[in-house]
Amino acid sequence: GCGLNRDAEGNTTAKRVTLINVSYDPTRELYEAYNSYFAKKWKKETGQTVEVIQSHGGSGKQALEVANGLKADVVTLALAADTNSVARSGLIASDWQSRLPDNSCPYYSTIVLLVRKGNPKNIKDWDDLTRSDVSVVTPNPKTSGGARWNYLAAYAYALKKYDNDESFAREFMRKLYRNVSVLDSGARASTTSFTENGQGDVLICWENEAYLTLQNDGKDYELIYPSVSIKAETPVSVVDSEVKSHGTRKVAEAYLKDLYDKEAQEICAKNYYRPSDTAVLKEHSKQFPTDLEMVTIDDFGGWDKVTKKHFADGGIFDQIYE
Repeated sequence: GCGLNRDAEGNTTAKRVTLINVSYDPTRELYEAYNSYFAKKWKKETGQTVEVIQSHGGSGKQALEVANGLKADVVTLALAADTNSVARSGLIASDWQSRLPDNSCPYYSTIVLLVRKGNPKNIKDWDDLTRSDVSVVTPNPKTSGGARWNYLAAYAYALKKYDNDESFAREFMRKLYRNVSVLDSGARASTTSFTENGQGDVLICWENEAYLTLQNDGKDYELIYPSVSIKAETPVSVVDSEVKSHGTRKVAEAYLKDLYDKEAQEICAKNYYRPSDTAVLKEHSKQFPTDLEMVTIDDFGGWDKVTKKHFADGGIFDQIYE
């Protein structure tokens, strides 16, 4: 019951504690590695055994489920807009993004293109994805966070190409999405469509997802960095209401804070996420080219504006995809 085995701050003092981490699609391997690192560290520091239960899926869908009652001590979603939607339901403090360094992003990624070996369609940049002979695989921005980053990276390129003329950019996006052969609900499902089901000539995807695919089937694919991409910030937060009732604030806060440790930053890099620690990022510069031109979500005016304009019902995505 309440108050049993709790310290003065309301944290559980039980010998064993579980944390639930509700995350987005491609972070499975990252958290498998990090969770065992954290559990060892926590046991050594406190004597407490911690087990982390993972939940993965399209980020937008995951956020909706947490807002609707799916239990989560922490959320590690694909974009701040999804965490904000959980915060709006009253479960997370509204200042959540200022509680940890780097906008609460211990790691981030960017958006790249994955093509089949030998690049038979000679795809070099976003332009090529609008050609009539090219078939594209990307997830659905209605349900997937990665899909929204993919869309915005392409849109940023189009704005640059057409001197910020939105009507031309919109036409560019219409052509690109006309070439999408399959619109899966999440990023990992899109990777499966492209690799295992052999659909499409090019996969628009997270950099980390591209590297993971190359690690598993390097001989079959090639990674293309487009001339313009986006800094895909993937923030983390405790779920305030849940850690309070669950008695897990202390362990949940440590779990997120320790993602910034040198060792954890190495785990991020090994799992192909760009570490926020610039020294660790530099050590891995072969893998993470830093001369890539990246726009940020702030260049578009922030997530509230972007969501309303592009991804809400009747927004630009709906208009071009009809």
